[in-house]
Amino acid sequence: MASITLSLPDDLALQIRAQQQQLPRILELGLRELNASGQSGFDGAADVLERLAALPAPDEILNLRPSTRLSARVAELIEKSRAGEMTPLDEEEWERYEFLEHLVRMAKAAAQLKLAPSAGDAH
Repeated sequence: MASITLSLPDDLALQIRAQQQQLPRILELGLRELNASGQSGFDGAADVLERLAALPAPDEILNLRPSTRLSARVAELIEKSRAGEMTPLDEEEWERYEFLEHLVRMAKAAAQLKLAPSAGDAH
C-alpha cells in the first residue's frame, strides 16, 4: 500500500480526520466524480436532479426532458450493450441512469396527480 502526504486547509483536515476510516472510499468516489465530469451525460443528469431539487411547478416537471448530452450518452451505452461491449463502469453508469429515469417518472406521476384536480375544476 502506498503512502501519500498532503497539505490541506485546517477545516478540511478536521473533516477528513473525522472520516479517517472512510478516506480510501471518499477518495475513490471523488476521483470517480472528477473523471465522470469530463464524460458526456453526467452533466445532464446533474441538470435534471438540480431542476427537481428546485421544486418546480407540476407543468415544469412534465416538460422535463434530458439534455442532448445525456441523451447521447444513454444512446452510446445502449449501443455498447447491444454490441456486448459494456465495461463494469459502463454498467454502473447505466444503473445510475436507470435510477435517474425512475426518479423523473415518479416526479412526473406526482406532477400529473397535482394537475388532475385543477383540470377537473375547469369544467
